[in-house]
Amino acid sequence: MNFLYRLFLKLHTLCRNFYDKAYIEVCKARGLKVGQGVIFIEAPKFGSEPYLIEIGDRTKITANCTFINHDGAMYVIRSMEKYADARNFGRIKIGKNCFIGNNCTILPGVEIGDNCILGAGSVLSSSMPANSVYAGVPAKFICTIDEYGDKALRNNVMYPRELEKNRPQLDAYIKKNLPHTYKPVRLPKDKG
Repeated sequence: MNFLYRLFLKLHTLCRNFYDKAYIEVCKARGLKVGQGVIFIEAPKFGSEPYLIEIGDRTKITANCTFINHDGAMYVIRSMEKYADARNFGRIKIGKNCFIGNNCTILPGVEIGDNCILGAGSVLSSSMPANSVYAGVPAKFICTIDEYGDKALRNNVMYPRELEKNRPQLDAYIKKNLPHTYKPVRLPKDKG
């Protein structure tokens, strides 16, 4: 039975990958601009105006991300005479060498500079300067890319880097050797 489950999952993955590739190609044909070496973990939702989106070289966009190019809420106010002509569209531009975490939403009119990280689950409603890390709902400045890199080095996990060429060996090594240490609990600061 395990074999059938694995076969089903493999077929599902193949179909999903084909769908994602086809969707991205259709969006490109409609004007989506995608630089060299861009990685899509899953096809994002590019909305009804993919021609308003530009993604720079060597950017990685992870699962379940959404690009919103217009304000659909205009539907409500256009029924009122005063706002009958209300429309709101905006371009979205992501710079080079960026990372967009899982489940992010990027709103109209936003530009992300080069070398930026947008944390998982964020809703980005303002532009991000180059070399910055933003996260949250709404997304806010967290730190510079250098501060993030320094923290990453302090928390670095050491293992034989040659194992990266063989994922099953890397998984086995990490499973056996990664220490059982966890981040400390953060308590609210005393407001007294």
